[in-house]
This record gives sequence, structure tokens and C-alpha cells, in this order.
Amino acid sequence: MKYVTIKDVAKKLNVSISSVSRAFNDKYDIKKETKELILITAKEMGYHPNPIAQKLSQKKSFNIGVIVPEFINEYYSEIIIGIQKVLIENGYQVLVMQSDESPNQELANVMTLTQNMVDGLIIAPTLEGENMEFYLELCQKGHAIVFMGRIDESLPASKVIFNNFKWSFFATEHLISQGYTKIHHLSGYYKSNVSKERIKGFRKALEKHKIPKENFRVIETGFFAKEGIKVIDDLINSNDLPEAFFCENDLVALGVIKKLRDSGIKVPDDIAVIGFTETIMAKLMCPQLSSVKQPTYEMGENSAKLLLKILKDENSQPETIIFDGELNIRESSINKRK
Repeated sequence: MKYVTIKDVAKKLNVSISSVSRAFNDKYDIKKETKELILITAKEMGYHPNPIAQKLSQKKSFNIGVIVPEFINEYYSEIIIGIQKVLIENGYQVLVMQSDESPNQELANVMTLTQNMVDGLIIAPTLEGENMEFYLELCQKGHAIVFMGRIDESLPASKVIFNNFKWSFFATEHLISQGYTKIHHLSGYYKSNVSKERIKGFRKALEKHKIPKENFRVIETGFFAKEGIKVIDDLINSNDLPEAFFCENDLVALGVIKKLRDSGIKVPDDIAVIGFTETIMAKLMCPQLSSVKQPTYEMGENSAKLLLKILKDENSQPETIIFDGELNIRESSINKRK
């Protein structure tokens, strides 16, 4: 494809390249009639400014890299929508990559984006500690980065996080209020700071209501439905099913409900289930799933706004924004025998 250049416009009108450039840049030192003729002719010829040249002249790419762990969960797609809205309105393009829950792939994605000269990064890490030293080095070198979700709070960088302790506490307390005293928490990976905070909230609620330690378990499960299915299979085989499950997220809860149903165990008649990071599936499942809703769109918006703030002022100090949620109670956790 042949692109029309400033040189082509100048040749067509038999004027200098500098005259065409002055017309395009609305300079004062060019006659009004000449400028209008140049602009009309350029439009007729199909001229468009070269975005690459513009970016080079401004020493900016106007590209922002976004890295998320996966696309399966709509949690991240809603965050990306919020990020895109803010950045596109401010003249940036958004380049999205996913790490497939792999710290190595996450690192490779960061390298790819930085080598392609993105102006900044928004990263939702897989596991907090895996690439911490590398991220610390990037921050020290002055890279504009905002972290969100599963990030170690000690990292000296701007972050957008959710109050996992508080809402894990409320979710567990709801199960206790329904009269359940034997509760298992199917957690994410123990390395994850998010999982650690949810475990703390779970245990704090049990401690507050004086639930005996032998009545509850924390089982490292993961983040996906297949992992929830595997844990339930193991618990059925070992005859260790509780009265209620508090799951790391809705995907795990979906796997739990499926396996229980396939095994002839009814939810919530026999066992209650509550999820986290509410997805659209919560209302579509049968029974409808109780879950903690996170303001994902707003979290995405605020991540982008924080990054823009860093880009405008490289001396800005790191900020942390902590979001609250909403506990939506539905059929899956209601004790019908109460």
C-alpha cells in the first residue's frame, strides 16, 4: 500500500515541503490562501499524518501495555474495559497480553512490551513474589507502572487492590449466621497475597464466633473450576464433606457445585456454597450463587488514572487505592433447615 506523504503534496502543488509542514502545523508564517489550498489538496490526495513519525517526534509511543493472568474469568475483561475507556479518551492505545497464570510468561510479556517502547504498564500479577525483584528494578529505573490485584503491598509502586480480608470475613460470617459450624475454605495458592488475606478473614470470622478449630479446614485449591472439582472428589472419597464451602472465586464454586450435583448432593439443601469475585455466572447458575462482588470496572478505571498521573509527573509518589465490595446473598448459601 502506498501512503501519500508531505513530499507528494508539495510536488503536486509545486511548493516547498516546509510550506506544507507549516500549513499542517497551523504556523503563522504562511498565507491563509496557501494554507487552505494545501489542506484541501492533501485531503483530496488522501493524506494522513504518519502516526509513527508523530510519536517519534514527541518521544512517546502513546501505547500502554496491560498484562492480566487469564481471559477465562470475566473479572479481568471488565477491568480491561475500564482501563481502555480512560486511556483511549486520553489518546492512548492499549496493548493487552495474558500470562496464563505463569510467572515466566508474565515476565516474557513485560519484556516484550518494554522492548516495544510502551509508555507505561498496568500489571495484574499471577503470584506476587515470583517477579518481585524484577519489578522493583523496573520501578527504580523510573518505568511508569501500576499494579493491581495480587501484588505484594510492600512493593514501592502505585497499586489498586481489593479489601480481601474484610470481605472474606463477611462472607464467612454470613455462613455462620446461617447456622453452619463445619466450614471448609477452598483457597487460592498459599503464595498469593490475595489468598493469604482471604484466609485471614475466614479464620478471623471463625475465631470471633468461637467455631472450634476441628470444625474447619483451609484447603489450597487454586483458581479454576477443574481444581474445585478435584478437591470435592478427594473430600467425597475421604468422607470429609463440611456443611458449607467458602470458595476462592466463582470459578472454583462452579466446579464445586457441579461435582456435588453429579454426586447426588444438593446445594444448598445438603451443603451450602459461597463464591468470591462475582461473575455473571453467579446469577445464571442453578442454584444462583452467593458471592462477593468487586467493582472491577472502577478498579480498571482507577488503575488507568493512576498511570496517567505517573506519566504526567514522573516525580509523583506511589499511591495505593483499596476498594470495597458488596456481599450478594442468593440461594446457594441459604440454610433452608434453619
